[in-house]
Amino acid sequence: MVGVTGRPVTVRHGVGPAGLLLVVAAAAWVWVVARWGGMEAMPGTMGLGLPAFLAVWTLMMAAMMLPATTPVAALYARTIVVHRAPRMVVFTVAYLLVWAAAGLPAYRLAVGLELAVSLPAAAGTALAAGVFAVNGVYQLTPLKDRCLARCRSPIGLMLRYTSYPGPSRDLRAGAHHGAFCLGCCWSLMVLLAAFGVMNLWAMVALTAVITTEKLAPAGRLVARAVGVASIALAVAVFWVPALAPGLTGSGTTGM
Repeated sequence: MVGVTGRPVTVRHGVGPAGLLLVVAAAAWVWVVARWGGMEAMPGTMGLGLPAFLAVWTLMMAAMMLPATTPVAALYARTIVVHRAPRMVVFTVAYLLVWAAAGLPAYRLAVGLELAVSLPAAAGTALAAGVFAVNGVYQLTPLKDRCLARCRSPIGLMLRYTSYPGPSRDLRAGAHHGAFCLGCCWSLMVLLAAFGVMNLWAMVALTAVITTEKLAPAGRLVARAVGVASIALAVAVFWVPALAPGLTGSGTTGM
């Protein structure tokens, strides 16, 4: 985690909560790889109905987002005096519920983009270019910077969270931090539409990008570099449609 000075923040006495989130993330990765590893990158909803899609989506978000959230969870745990373990469970569940809710528009988007596979190749390529461009532009916006700054330097958020009264504090804190993470990373998740929702190589790469953006000293520069690269992909996909197997029908194995 990076503080307001731009230097990494050292979090002590937070090994337990951080370890818990890493265990949950690892378990989610094990399930994803065991269930979908070796399969081709599938377009759209992967043939799943809404309930199944939301379940798979939430597990994917746990695998991809929780590693970068562990320093914040450890810092929040230091503000809890009693009943730390169950309260951290509430914080984590609330955080994941935000991403589960994001699965609703993700499902509708997947249903719409799934039709691209049956359209002429040029239409799928154009949609892929649009997906890359959306992420590239958003990565360079002030809103992305603001959300990323809150994820990288959450000390001010901790002061806010400690002011929340009553037993709903952990629920509100987890949901609030989840909202900032969603604001920071939603456009990166949209890239899964181009790469294939269960493209495990893409999931690994995006997880590395998200974690680096949030935790590395040069995270802001990484975010901008990813934006520029995504805009470049928006152009390159017209010459290399296989860059977007989820929209151009150029299937690739998941891992």
